[in-house]
Amino acid sequence: MAILGNLIKGMLSASEMLAVEGNAAEEQESVLRELLKTARNTRFGQAFGFDRLLESKTMERDFRKAVPFHDYEAMTDKWWQDIHSGENDITWPGRPDYFALSSGTTGKTSKRIPVTDAMVKSIRNAGIQQVLALRNFDLPADFFEREIMMLGSSTDLEERNDALEGEISGISASNIPFWFQGYYKPGKEIAQIDDWDQRVRRIAEKAPEWDIGALSGIPSWIELMLQKVMDYHNLKHIHEIWPNLQVYTSGGVAFGPYEKSFNALLGKPITVIDTYLASEGFMAFQQRPETDAMKLVTDNGIYFEFVPFKPEYIQADGSLVPHAPSLTLAEVEPGQDYVLVISTVAGAWRYLIGDTIAFTDVDRAEIKITGRTKFFLNTVGSQLSVNKLDDAVQHLEKKFDIQVPEYTLCAHRIEGEFYHCWYLGTDAKVDPGQLADALDEFLKGANKNYRVARSKALEGVRVKTVPPAVFHEWSGRKKKKGGQVKMERVMGEERFQEWESFVGKAH
Repeated sequence: MAILGNLIKGMLSASEMLAVEGNAAEEQESVLRELLKTARNTRFGQAFGFDRLLESKTMERDFRKAVPFHDYEAMTDKWWQDIHSGENDITWPGRPDYFALSSGTTGKTSKRIPVTDAMVKSIRNAGIQQVLALRNFDLPADFFEREIMMLGSSTDLEERNDALEGEISGISASNIPFWFQGYYKPGKEIAQIDDWDQRVRRIAEKAPEWDIGALSGIPSWIELMLQKVMDYHNLKHIHEIWPNLQVYTSGGVAFGPYEKSFNALLGKPITVIDTYLASEGFMAFQQRPETDAMKLVTDNGIYFEFVPFKPEYIQADGSLVPHAPSLTLAEVEPGQDYVLVISTVAGAWRYLIGDTIAFTDVDRAEIKITGRTKFFLNTVGSQLSVNKLDDAVQHLEKKFDIQVPEYTLCAHRIEGEFYHCWYLGTDAKVDPGQLADALDEFLKGANKNYRVARSKALEGVRVKTVPPAVFHEWSGRKKKKGGQVKMERVMGEERFQEWESFVGKAH
């Protein structure tokens, strides 16, 4: 009998009875007030009159007027470079103990994003809220006695200027609370291995000793890890070695494109729960099984703003024009794309995280990630967001009965004409011309702007297929395997030329 599991499940149920659902908009106003109060004496707070904002009866509105938008480059050039140089009290009191390294999907030199003690606590608190939400998923009591495999970047953080650096998943794993360490796998020793291939081999070797009930990590790397474990032990599916695997917590990217290839590795269905953890903070998680949308964490040190995702507000590099209007949580509407802007306990202020979201339920503050501001395909007026591209790829999977876990594309000029040039990651043998026609027809039906573009400047669609491993090697070519690396779905022409050269050598 699962005595411990029943005890934990009972505690979660009791927490549900004690919990009072707060008003998300009111929680957000309180978060902003606390952020301003804490940072009022920093150099940033003095420069933008936080004391004055705290006395205002229209604090949220005046905050938007007083503080400009910042992307990473603007925040670093004007403020964070002084933190990197060792100065105190710049955008948040004191100095951060950590810096999250993030090269995102651009492949450029790593960003160094401050992670304060307050942000570490914020991430931990959001994780606890997510655990408490498991009470909504009707999991059996014995699930709460199983171990959890968290696959991220190495926890062997590098010391630099009296701070520790690493990817956010490594920083988070290195701060796991003591009471959770008995459940956490692969454990401290293996998690510290920097080389991803070596770390996964050790996981494969130790796999029979563990009773894994849940997985957590970016889908592409989780899939690759599961495949390595299966190959090492000559298994047909992962449930042959981890029969009690019941939950997968996805994060960082949309799970939809990976669903078919992920399920092919399983012996039975499991519960998939989406989360939204970025280098800048833990934004949202799926709170209930009736939807795959995620609830924003509105009471935990992150203040959210939402800029309507319209061409007149977006510059060519994906940043916002200075006069772009932003909305509070009380002002948004469902079904509209918004650029997400955040202010946080790590000293990020009106910061563009680079994602676009849409609300599925405003009252519940539930969202879906719809794309990236820099990867919105609009070179010839087609106005395709990443979620539309994901839908098109899933259409291919169903139509041709294939698996396409990875893809990228570019609006590429060939002999003076623009084409959407796709690379699909699949081992299936399908005629590229048929794939191109199917993509084209689906997008014409799904997107009015794409249909208009196809009648004017967009000449057509071209498709090439390569093994999914090529995408993994592209992401891992600079020792980035297994971390917060997200394959860029849309590339500019210069980046696409680099990609095609890489594919020519690898394939």
